[in-house]
Amino acid sequence: MATDHTVRVLPSLMMTGSPEQRVRCVGAVVFDHAGRLLLVRRANEPGRGRWSVPGGRVEPGETDHQAVIREVAEETGLAVEIARLLGEVQRPTPQGAVFDIHDYHCRVTGGTLRAGDDAGDARWCDAKALASLPLVTGLHEALTQWCCLPR
Repeated sequence: MATDHTVRVLPSLMMTGSPEQRVRCVGAVVFDHAGRLLLVRRANEPGRGRWSVPGGRVEPGETDHQAVIREVAEETGLAVEIARLLGEVQRPTPQGAVFDIHDYHCRVTGGTLRAGDDAGDARWCDAKALASLPLVTGLHEALTQWCCLPR
């Protein structure tokens, strides 16, 4: 799990694009008491059918923290608190813009795990399960870089 408090932008994943072509997004890196990582199977593009951390677009007027809390609740039924920013990644959108994703380490404060909103499934994954799942592009690399792989 994450112990280094340095925010890292993965240089190999950085993309160009004017500010108006960038879509601000957030992701939640959440572990349970056993060190398993919370993942959702995406029900929509991009990445439909692949597993990712919960997250999505920051809505107008929302802060990153508000967006993380909302997205986790919508996709998993869990309530979380944000511990800290882990890092940032950029991904191309299907329309040619860039998703500018800010991933946050979070802790569960309540709720019951269930898939909701645009998540086809939600589950806690240990290292063995993570290795067997089809993940969204770059997720394993980012989690590795940020020392956030499950046990």
